[in-house]
Amino acid sequence: MGANMARRLKDQGFAVVAVHDVNPAAATALAAELGAEACADLTRVTQLSDAIITVVTDDKAMRSIYLGGLLARAHGKLFINCATVSPAVHVWVAGKAAKAGAQSLEACMASSITQAREGTLYLMCAGAEETFQRAKPILEKLAASMRYIGPAGKAAEVKALVNMVMNINTAGLAEGLGLGAALGLDLAMLREVFSQTGANSRVLQTDGEDMQNREHSCFFSAAHAAKDSGIALRLAKEQGLILPLAAATKKQYDKMVSEGLGELDKSAIAELTFKGRHAPAAKP
Repeated sequence: MGANMARRLKDQGFAVVAVHDVNPAAATALAAELGAEACADLTRVTQLSDAIITVVTDDKAMRSIYLGGLLARAHGKLFINCATVSPAVHVWVAGKAAKAGAQSLEACMASSITQAREGTLYLMCAGAEETFQRAKPILEKLAASMRYIGPAGKAAEVKALVNMVMNINTAGLAEGLGLGAALGLDLAMLREVFSQTGANSRVLQTDGEDMQNREHSCFFSAAHAAKDSGIALRLAKEQGLILPLAAATKKQYDKMVSEGLGELDKSAIAELTFKGRHAPAAKP
């Protein structure tokens, strides 16, 4: 996601001057492509840049980069954080940035790798409204649509709910198609019927055929699905709510991770529901 966002901004005339990745080889290759500097340390990224976009894996990674030099001499800098992490971590980042004299905005993404490259992301943004307005000229080149939601942490809450519902829908679709296959139904027919009835969903459009064909090239990994469902369940626990469907879905994605399928696309949850499947035919 981050690499394609950088490519998109370069195409739109922005000076992409610095890149950093936990995989130095990936950073070096992208830097050569974009004419940027592959920075070995995070302090150099901030030194070279006016605006810094972060796309990381999880809460631990987010805390690590902000404690690892990204806020060194950050006065006046703009940080745009696009990863799906816990709302509390976004609030923590906003506080750390403010103490450093910088501005922080969460810009949670509800799209995939292709949309990042095309500049057609859907972004949910939160933080100070002044910061949102400052970031807008950048975000408008990355997104087909965006929504300002409120103060720090609120966009992350919405994103957690988006992914929770998406994951439930994905698991439900896998079960419907898996049972259809076991009954000997034509799955192309079944998907068409689903599309015209209450069984329709966005996931049917994006994942249905892939589930049938066992094509699980990764656009959104099962490991990330498990992580994001976990964020939503923690929010529910804080509110005293029990969400049985979200909990059951997370168990399915956790099982995928434990069986070594975590880096496959979330559509590979069908490998757990189709009768007779043991390991996916497609590689990520």
